[in-house]
Amino acid sequence: MNVLDPCKEKSSRAHMDSLLSSPYLERFKTIDILTRCLVFATALGSFYFLHESLKNIHQFDFKAKKYKKVTGKEIYSDTLESTPMLEKEKFPQDYFPEVNIEKIVIFENESCGYNLFFSFCHSAFDLVNIHLFHDASNLVAWETSPSVYSGIRHKALGYVLDRIIDQRFERVSYFIFGDFNFRLDSKSVVETLCAKATMQTIRAADTNEVVKLIFRESDNDRKVMLQLEKKLFDYFNQDVFRDNNGTALLEFDKELSDFKDKLYELDISFPPSYPYSEDCCQGMQYMNTRCPAWCDRILMSHSAKELVLKSENDERQVVYDHIGPNVCMGDHKPVFLSFRIAAGAGKPIANMHKCCVVQ
Repeated sequence: MNVLDPCKEKSSRAHMDSLLSSPYLERFKTIDILTRCLVFATALGSFYFLHESLKNIHQFDFKAKKYKKVTGKEIYSDTLESTPMLEKEKFPQDYFPEVNIEKIVIFENESCGYNLFFSFCHSAFDLVNIHLFHDASNLVAWETSPSVYSGIRHKALGYVLDRIIDQRFERVSYFIFGDFNFRLDSKSVVETLCAKATMQTIRAADTNEVVKLIFRESDNDRKVMLQLEKKLFDYFNQDVFRDNNGTALLEFDKELSDFKDKLYELDISFPPSYPYSEDCCQGMQYMNTRCPAWCDRILMSHSAKELVLKSENDERQVVYDHIGPNVCMGDHKPVFLSFRIAAGAGKPIANMHKCCVVQ
C-alpha cells in the first residue's frame, strides 16, 4: 500500500504551511487538498491559487447541495472521504482481473484523481488532477507493443473520462492534468535505437527468468549501446532525448491516440519530463532507470480547447512548456499551460455543477 512515512508527512505538511503563509501569496485565495490520514494517503496533493482580482469564485459543496463561495484559504487535509467539497471513489477490485489482489491494492493507492468544479466569470469548468499507473518493469514493457502497462493505463483513463462526462451532471469544459505516466512504446523505441545491434539475454541461474538484456553494436568493437533491466534503462547517448527537445521520438508517444475524440493537447515542444536526476548539480541529466518519456501532460476537452484557442486570444499568450529546464526539480519536470480566458467565455452555469474524485 502506498503509505507515507509519518516523519516525512509531518515535514511535508510543515513545508506546505510555510508556503501558504508566504507574503508572495497574500493576494491569492488558496485551496489545498492533502490527506493527513496515512491509511488513505496517495501520491497526489493539490494546490489551487486564485488571484484576488477574480471575483465570484465558487466551488460545489456536496453536503449542502449548492455552490460555496471561495474566500481566504481553504485547507482539506483530513480523510477526504468526509470532505463535503468533493466525491472520492476507488477503482473496483475486479477492474483489473489479470493481476492479483496485492497488485490491485498498490494500483488503487498509486492511481487517483482529484476532480474539482469551479465557477468564475459566470462560467464553469472542471479541473482534474490525475495520476495513472507506472511501468513496473522495463523488461515487461519491452515484451509487447503496446505494453501491458499501456493497456492498463488506457483502461484507467477511459474509466476516469467516463466518470467525468457521465449523465449524472451537466457537462462542462474540463482540463485533465498530472502524471499520466504515458511512456514511449518501449519495444519500438529499442528496436529503433538499437536497429544495428545484436541482443544478449542474461537469465537468472535458479529460475531461468530474463533479468537483463544487453544490446551491442555489430561492429565498432561490439560497443554496448543499451542495457535493460527491470529498473535499468542505460542508453549510451542521452543526447537523443534532448536534441531538438527529443521531438523525433514523439512518434513513439502513442498512448493518447485512442482518445483524440475526447481529448486535445497542444503541440509538445519540450523534452521528456521524466526521469530526471535528483542530484541538484545534474538538472539536465536523465536517470538511467527508465526510458525518458512525456509522463506529465495537460489535456483538455474539445470545448476547453475553444476556451484556450478562441480568436480573442493572442496566440503568443498560449504557452505549453515545462519548468526548470536547467535546474533540478526532482525526477519530474513540472509542466504548465498558460493562457488568457475572457470573462463569460465557455458554457454558463445552468445548474449547480458538482465534482468528484476518481481513485
